[in-house]
Amino acid sequence: MRIGIPREIKTLEGRVGLTPLACGEVVRAGHEVFVESGAGVPSGYGDDDFAAVGATVLPDAAALYEKAELVVKVKEPLEGDLAHLRAHHRLFCYLHLAAEPALGERLREIGLTAVAFETVEEHGGLPLLAPMSEIAGRIAVQVGTHYLHQPLGGRGVLLGGVAGTGRGNVVVLGAGHVGATAASLAAAMGANVTVFDKRVDRLDAVRRLAPNITGLQAYGELIANRLLHADLVIGAVLVAGRHAPRVVTREMVRAMEQGTVVADVSVDQGGCVETTRPTTYADPVYVEEGVQHFCVTNMPGAVPRTSSQALSAVLVPYVLRLAGADWEDDRALASGINVQRGEYVHPGVRDELSHVQSNN
Repeated sequence: MRIGIPREIKTLEGRVGLTPLACGEVVRAGHEVFVESGAGVPSGYGDDDFAAVGATVLPDAAALYEKAELVVKVKEPLEGDLAHLRAHHRLFCYLHLAAEPALGERLREIGLTAVAFETVEEHGGLPLLAPMSEIAGRIAVQVGTHYLHQPLGGRGVLLGGVAGTGRGNVVVLGAGHVGATAASLAAAMGANVTVFDKRVDRLDAVRRLAPNITGLQAYGELIANRLLHADLVIGAVLVAGRHAPRVVTREMVRAMEQGTVVADVSVDQGGCVETTRPTTYADPVYVEEGVQHFCVTNMPGAVPRTSSQALSAVLVPYVLRLAGADWEDDRALASGINVQRGEYVHPGVRDELSHVQSNN
């Protein structure tokens, strides 16, 4: 199989689909690996690093996509990528099509097979989403802490407080990988942390992380009450393949204190806060109803060295399986198929986007 690793073109996206060491594993398995020149530079990997493990470095995207049968990248294809994609390609990356119906239609029209990292399910989990979720959860707390600084428009609250002051209040919506990681870091910083989820087992797990974490059932009235006193709110709600449910209404946001920070990691799937809209690292924050919103759609892209290494560590086995002739018999990979032969395949994606297809 000819496997291509293109350069990411999303704004300030520094990750690379596979690191050189990961590429070396794929080459040793008998596959050809092609890497677009400069693809690894933001993550600290030069073209020579890829060449040293047996990958072939190609000068541009056109040459890369022409050679590749399986395209392994990080973020969803943008216009510059779509121009090169053809029906024979297998595309393997994060897609989040529930929030990107126009992209779903483009992929359907091209006729290729698109397998999304975030919908590959195995052993009851989402193994290709988990490492980026952990990183995004940490970034949400770090960035939220930063934007709480008064000169940046925040409430001027130090989350952990000091002697003689109160602690900051953090509300986390969702107790999955993102939420649990965010809650753990915020608690370690000394904040009072409240985590909401519908699953009692997850609430029990996050309570055990630290004594200053409270796990509560996700009742709307209870969420609204806690948001009144929140300094930092982290959106971490996920339903695989579907638009994130709107847990926080505009009215709830309006009732928050001025200068509160919302970091909605769910923005990739449309956001769990009604006032969420996608941003990039070029212009990451906006103010809505007096509340600062950080809603960057590729949060882990800010730490590309760490993120690329973490992603590659879990990705290689699935790339090797996807490169096999009988890959469609692989239940985990089959669960990740979003688009194939002009049709939406994943049930969640199909439900979310079927109306778009019917309207066309």
